Amino acid sequence: MMNSIVLTLIGRDKPGLVSAISQKITAGGGNWLDSRMASLAGQFAGLLLVNVPQAKAEALIASLLTLEQQGLRVVIERGIGDAATAADGRTLKLELTGQDRPGIVRDISDTLARWKVNIEEMETAFFNGSFSGEDMFEMRATLRIPAGLTDAVLRHALENLANNLMVDISLDSAA
Repeated sequence: MMNSIVLTLIGRDKPGLVSAISQKITAGGGNWLDSRMASLAGQFAGLLLVNVPQAKAEALIASLLTLEQQGLRVVIERGIGDAATAADGRTLKLELTGQDRPGIVRDISDTLARWKVNIEEMETAFFNGSFSGEDMFEMRATLRIPAGLTDAVLRHALENLANNLMVDISLDSAA
């Protein structure tokens, strides 16, 4: 039987961190499945999903915790159930672009929470507009929509919010 392990790692960015992590996973009998990693303000931030045989899980966890000796903070959680069968509803893609201001993520996430929409994945970026030079904000998210909520109702709620925020929002079916 396989166990899922979710790792969160953060520490000063430097060459070799991903190699050190992958070596521990492979040596411990684990299989690196899914990850998101970035360098933010000089800090390495990683989120990983690893599968490992149940008999090797504790030893792998102990090995991964030794990464703290290399300056990484490590948080490890065991996965719960099968995400593919646990997820109800359907998936939609949300994209937002507009002039940056504090509170955009708060306002979008509050609206989604009111409609019981789960944000499964989200990526944001801050950049300077190419023509205007203004500070711009971009968000892309994968949403899990509950079965009772129609696309039209959610689209209407998000379009009203987009007008208030003065941002462009698109909501499309996941491919």
